[in-house]
Amino acid sequence: MGERFTALPSNHPLGHYFDALHLTGFYYPFIGVGQLATALLLIIPRTAVLGTVSSFPIILNICALVYATRFEGTRITTLMLLANAFLLCWYFDRVRYILPFKQADLGLPEREPTGSKFPWAFAGLVLAAVAAVVVGNIYLYDIRPGNSPLECTNGCPGNRNPEACQQFCECIYNQGKPLNVCLDAYEQAAGR
Repeated sequence: MGERFTALPSNHPLGHYFDALHLTGFYYPFIGVGQLATALLLIIPRTAVLGTVSSFPIILNICALVYATRFEGTRITTLMLLANAFLLCWYFDRVRYILPFKQADLGLPEREPTGSKFPWAFAGLVLAAVAAVVVGNIYLYDIRPGNSPLECTNGCPGNRNPEACQQFCECIYNQGKPLNVCLDAYEQAAGR
């Protein structure tokens, strides 16, 4: 539609990225069409395996991007990546033929038909992975820019060094400096 992807301010680290991406011309809608096509492949049962394989690099790229910019949506994208990995495991008997291994080297037994038993081990693995993502993201970063100036400064009272946090928010949103520059200034102000 020619619109910018998000309402994040241009001074936000991810906002910088989306501004640059929006200015690339036809590449911006090309990415969107590719994502929509992949979503359609995932929805249609006959093409779900192809959709699963094609969506993995897309969500892996998005996940790496949000971690690199310390975006607040890291939990959601990580869970989406895990869901895609679980789908790849689910369809492994079909996907393994495109892997660069000799089928005999995989040493996998033929898949036995499953009964009507609920897969408790798999469900437990999924719940453990979700819990690890949620808890891990709480302790992953000492500081994040938030998704707005207000969200950034609201996190400062609970920070170990509220003054350094305020300077970090000022650096990101008012001065518009890159994330790595603001993080270095934060580390210096925090005395690390």
